[in-house]
Amino acid sequence: MAEDHSVEHHRGSCLCGAVRFETTGKLGRVSYCHCTQCRKQSGHHYAATNVVDDALHIDGAENITWYASSEKARRGFCRTCGSVLFWKHDEVDYTSIMAGSFDQPTGLHGKRHIFVSDKGDYYSINDELPQYPQG
Repeated sequence: MAEDHSVEHHRGSCLCGAVRFETTGKLGRVSYCHCTQCRKQSGHHYAATNVVDDALHIDGAENITWYASSEKARRGFCRTCGSVLFWKHDEVDYTSIMAGSFDQPTGLHGKRHIFVSDKGDYYSINDELPQYPQG
């Protein structure tokens, strides 16, 4: 079957390549999350887009470790290299994917900053995107 070039396809991976993924369809705009959990896991803030679960195909899923970071959400990272890749709420049908894990060009653009009340004290937010104290 020939690939449909009218539909967007985006590819990405972890640092070591043990986990590779492809998305089909348009990616959502990037949300920048400044919550304490995201900062502690990544060392800074998260920059993530999202796709419906049916539009995400993962090769090497056996190399993903899922950490239940709260009662309703989990974070997926490569068990080999530690790359942070996914965030998944248990009650929704989409998965957030870290924007930096996509191969370029991504075509991504920022949408908003969330949990800015938890923002680290060592940086400033200097763009014009909307800022929300919580999610």
